[in-house]
Amino acid sequence: METFQFYSKLDLTILLGRKAKNVPELLESIKSVPDSSIYYHTHKFLQRHHYLSTAPSNDFAYWTGKILNRSLLGERLSSIDIVQFHSLSELRKQLIEIIESHLQITESDITPCPPGNEFHFMASQVFAFPNNYIASNLSELREHLEHISADAIYHHFFDVKLRSDNDENDFSNWFRKIGKPELAEAVKRLDPYAYSLEGLRKRLIVLVRAYDTN
Repeated sequence: METFQFYSKLDLTILLGRKAKNVPELLESIKSVPDSSIYYHTHKFLQRHHYLSTAPSNDFAYWTGKILNRSLLGERLSSIDIVQFHSLSELRKQLIEIIESHLQITESDITPCPPGNEFHFMASQVFAFPNNYIASNLSELREHLEHISADAIYHHFFDVKLRSDNDENDFSNWFRKIGKPELAEAVKRLDPYAYSLEGLRKRLIVLVRAYDTN
């Protein structure tokens, strides 16, 4: 049976040296920055602010709504449910469509932000390496889930977005390979942003226990 190798990770945040002072400049950079930057300003933003129930869903929504005072644009960007997108390229396309629509309505919106409040584009670089936790069945996986770091859980749930356009987390992918498609779907349906990392760990353990018939 195929084993599940847990990974530990280190995150490096990179300043890309690109910034925007108005909506058109924000749009142009969103079109051209690497996927790792789109990831940082959306998925990583939600992970950093998951405990704030009224927080915007991404950095772009926060900056346009709070800094530029473009409340309608900020609301439209904040309404994006990033979990539902299968790839970062699809998410980028949606961001572009919303901002372009705003610019068409406003017939160009070049009002700059206050000096010093420019949008600075960042990116995430992840260094992942195998650790000592390897599972060959559901019982072993459940046991390891109780001991691995929260960062490892984050890596296997979220960082897959950086590795490929496959929207399936590593756990669901492995469950399918070992003949547990129902468990794979149950885990895939989870909204990981509805939980803290510790809450996500507990929910995973509950689901694995429920499907472990050995």
